[in-house]
Amino acid sequence: MMRLPKFTYRTPRTIAEAVKIVADTGPEAQFVAGGTDLYPNMKRRQQMPKTVISVMRLPELNQVSGDAGKGLVIGASMTLTDIVENEIIKRDYPVIASAARTISTPILRNMGTIGGNLLLDTRCNYYDQNYEWRKAINFCLKKDGDICWVAPGSSKCWAVQSSDLVPVMVAIGAKLRLVSTLGDRMIDAAGFYNDDGIDYLKKRPDELLVDIHLPPTNGWRASYQKLRRRGAFDFPVLGVAAYVKYEETNGALPNGRASDTSGNRVVADAKIVLGGIAPSPIQVNESAQALIGKPLDEDQIQAAAEACYIKARPLDNTDFVMNWRKQMARQYTLRALNDVHSQFGEYL
Repeated sequence: MMRLPKFTYRTPRTIAEAVKIVADTGPEAQFVAGGTDLYPNMKRRQQMPKTVISVMRLPELNQVSGDAGKGLVIGASMTLTDIVENEIIKRDYPVIASAARTISTPILRNMGTIGGNLLLDTRCNYYDQNYEWRKAINFCLKKDGDICWVAPGSSKCWAVQSSDLVPVMVAIGAKLRLVSTLGDRMIDAAGFYNDDGIDYLKKRPDELLVDIHLPPTNGWRASYQKLRRRGAFDFPVLGVAAYVKYEETNGALPNGRASDTSGNRVVADAKIVLGGIAPSPIQVNESAQALIGKPLDEDQIQAAAEACYIKARPLDNTDFVMNWRKQMARQYTLRALNDVHSQFGEYL
């Protein structure tokens, strides 16, 4: 049986109190909400904070406000079950609800939070083992060792970003609000993740993720498709988030680009983001460029999927054979874009 190490448990009543505790305690303190990522890591001795600060019950972190017209603000301690069942999210941002529904199991979604999923530790077959197993191989670069067993000649940790909500947030242009004793700052989801399995977040240890700001829908649609071995519980070994926006062009697109058919609706903006195959989400610009300025038809969808296949370079540190996962980047991009196409329906 793996047991938790000893730690002090703090339960602040306000955001100000929470960030003061972490500032006073220093790097040996860590925030926790649902604990579905942190506590297993502590049992495996991957993370060992001396002070754990619970933010699960802070009122400001458990609210949803806004709508599709104004944009939505979601508190970081909202449970994944609340995200799945919230009527505003299901109506105005269904991609968030559907992506959250793919995470783990109903029991764990009752505890896990949206903020926790966005801050999820990177994962690897050599890292996500108990202490004795990792000690037997002389540990790894991410924790206690000096070699990456995925790529022994590399000085970089290749543990993968395995959140289901991160690719979606990057694709739709969400922003994250962080609070510390030094003040607030807002950062784009697209700029929040580092391509490094160890230093994977642009977040200081003293900062608390308070809420997530979603932009107004304003005519865009999005989809998330997830590859995993089982239909529940498993982390993604590939996730594809697709975002597409149409506008009335009257012969011209934004920034002076010409449309291919005067007066037709064509793709004005698009983003395709891959998750689960690298230390950070991968935004495939070549895939988006295959769509922008053109109708969302079969030829363009195929071209976008091919661009994702070329860009995807998974490594052998999660489930399934890596070359097959690369092939699936094409197929799951097709699924995501066809789903977006069906959402537009008669709008096309």
